[in-house]
Amino acid sequence: MALPPAEAAAQAMSPMRGKVQSFTDSFALRVYPANPYEHRIRVEVKVYDQDFNPVEADVSPAEFTLAGRNARPVTVVVPFATDNTRKVRVCTEAIPFPGQENKTKIKAQICGKFLGERVALR
Repeated sequence: MALPPAEAAAQAMSPMRGKVQSFTDSFALRVYPANPYEHRIRVEVKVYDQDFNPVEADVSPAEFTLAGRNARPVTVVVPFATDNTRKVRVCTEAIPFPGQENKTKIKAQICGKFLGERVALR
């Protein structure tokens, strides 16, 4: 039996790269997680360093339900550590809904890379 090719859809986020300059002790990003599927999904946005170690950051909203074929803005505020630059990865991760224990669980994760630069006032 031959099946026709199916359209492949994947969880998405935009932008996937960015460079931000800030005059303060932190920098802010706005990302747009997207759901390409017809059904709703549960999403969590997390921040990691370039080696995928968790980073303390303010993410608003950090967890939410995303309707099918929709996207929504998420604001991420990352403090500079001791340096004037910081590389982070902002990741959108799908979370299985409760009651899906008997179904196959695949952790879908997509990450964007961002560079924050602290600009000195002259």
